[in-house]
Amino acid sequence: MEDVPAVYGLVSGCDTEVLGHPDMTEEDVADGLAAPGFDLGRDGWLVYRRGDDRAPVGWGYACRQGDTPDVEIEVCSSEPEVTPWLWDAVLERAREVAGELGHPHAVAGIGIYRQDHAKQALAKEYGFEAATSFHRLRADHAEVDPGSLPGVTVHQAAGSEEMTRAAHRIHQEGFAEHFGFVPKEYDRWKEDFDSSGTHDWSQLLLAKVDGRPAAMLLGSDMFVSDENCGYVRILSVLPGFRGRGLGRLLLKRAFAADVSRGRAGTYLHVDAGNSSPALDLYLSVGMRPVQAIDVWRRTL
Repeated sequence: MEDVPAVYGLVSGCDTEVLGHPDMTEEDVADGLAAPGFDLGRDGWLVYRRGDDRAPVGWGYACRQGDTPDVEIEVCSSEPEVTPWLWDAVLERAREVAGELGHPHAVAGIGIYRQDHAKQALAKEYGFEAATSFHRLRADHAEVDPGSLPGVTVHQAAGSEEMTRAAHRIHQEGFAEHFGFVPKEYDRWKEDFDSSGTHDWSQLLLAKVDGRPAAMLLGSDMFVSDENCGYVRILSVLPGFRGRGLGRLLLKRAFAADVSRGRAGTYLHVDAGNSSPALDLYLSVGMRPVQAIDVWRRTL
């Protein structure tokens, strides 16, 4: 964990070359290294020039996604001669991770900014293909009407085991068909969130329709320290309750809560190929796209 500043320095430099500014914080790096299932001794690499340990010239990792064959990888380097070695290292580790879990193959996935043409070209060289795109959307706040719906109540679920478990079930069922979704039992689900330094259970909302749990939203402070913005980490509606305005209602409640916290806006990410018309919903409540990240995949 003492390597967090070094990793951040390298990654923020790579991001600045592509975007013109860093796109993560040291907290984000720390959360990644502290993620359950990430083995600091086997899943990540920092590369330094021989005899010079002042700043790394390469960073890469291969992180398992639950018990699935999916392995998230990343490669970032400031020296071209380091890049091939890191790609080979993370891909070999991805194979090992899948094998350790009993899978005959691994599915390696890497997120690449739409503007990063050099990294896209590298991914193609290594046999990756674009699989889907995630859009980062932002709503800028002035004043927000939290809204209401007949027969619908919205509860803060923090402190209630019953409501937190209901939110977990809604997330698992509502996201079952989504790209890259990894199902998790309740305890593992909670552990993953608790491991994040920007997680905040007080931002867990549960919507009930005539007393029945139907939708949930979980916010976090991921964008607070650098942009003073809230973040909708999860918004899920059970299939049987879709089309009733529950997602819109929870978004308005989250926006209104962020206004009360003094936030300048609210972010979220959405899969452009989502099985539900989520992107249209977010655009209709005044959110605007600010970044696109393509996910490239390869079966090993």
